[in-house]
Formats: sequence, structure tokens, C-alpha cells
Amino acid sequence: MSTWNSRGLRGSTLEEMINMTNENYRSKGLALIQKIPTPITPVKIDAATRHITLAYFEKQSTVDYIGTVQGIPVCFDAKECASATFPMMNIHQHQIEFMKDFEKQGGISFILLYYSKLDETYYVPFAEIKRFYERSLQGGRKSFTKDELKQDYQIYSAPGFLVHYLKGIQKDLESRDEN
Repeated sequence: MSTWNSRGLRGSTLEEMINMTNENYRSKGLALIQKIPTPITPVKIDAATRHITLAYFEKQSTVDYIGTVQGIPVCFDAKECASATFPMMNIHQHQIEFMKDFEKQGGISFILLYYSKLDETYYVPFAEIKRFYERSLQGGRKSFTKDELKQDYQIYSAPGFLVHYLKGIQKDLESRDEN
């Protein structure tokens, strides 16, 4: 059983930016994406502030977000990284399995990865995640570098969209059509 603490707040800046973007996508009729809350069981609550100070995760979460973009089912996770190398241990096997199953059902799975020191965000298609994951299982690198990512999948902001990932989805769809 995992416990909740401040480490669970990693990525909250990225998630706030995604949440604002998702609200704007919804209000403009472009997409309907929801943040999936991770179910927790509180153990300790600070009586003065009524804040949870210790909790256990009830079950393993799948991904951070799920929804639809113009009728296309999408699911994705938001990840944040301080260095230019992202450890594969930050993507859990049950998340890989969920994204794989989601894709089998005709959906699109991906990760939005924010390199905080570089202030750069990338759309990482599931095909790339799967390639890095399988490489790690076969005794290869247990991480991937920013340089291994397709540079044209870098995400930029646009007016009203702090993390404008719809362009990444479009590139992903186009590359699937080509293959």
C-alpha cells in the first residue's frame, strides 16, 4: 500500500496548466477531458486546518486524464521531470497496460512530459512510450532522454491554451494514417 505525502504533489504545476487548457477546450467545444482523481483513504487529518496529512492510496491509478477530442477517445498522463532524462520507473506497468488496452479499443494514449528546468513540454505518443518501456524490459536503458523524443512533438502555448496538446494529437493521428 502506498502512502500519500508531498511527493504526490510533483507535477501539480503542469496539471494546473493542463486543467486550465482543458477548461478552455471545453468552453470552445474542442474537447471534453476530465482529471481522474486518485482515490485515497485519509489516515491523519490536521484538526486546525482540516488538511489531510497522511493517507493511503486505495488502488493503483490508471492515467491522470480521460475524455474525448472531436469524438476521438483520449487518455493521458502528466509527468514532470527536472533533468533532461526521464526514468521509465515513473511510468508504472499498470499504466502501460491501461494505455495499451485503451489503444486496442480505438483510443489515443499519450504522456504530456514537462521538462521543468528547460521549460519545455512534449507530447509523447504511446508508440514511443511502449518502445522505451520494452527497451527497458529487454535490458536496455531504463530511461529516455529529451533528445530521443521527436522534436516536432514539442507543445507550445497559445492564447487561452497553456499546454496546447491538440496539435500533438493531430500529429499523432497523421503519423498513424501514414503507417
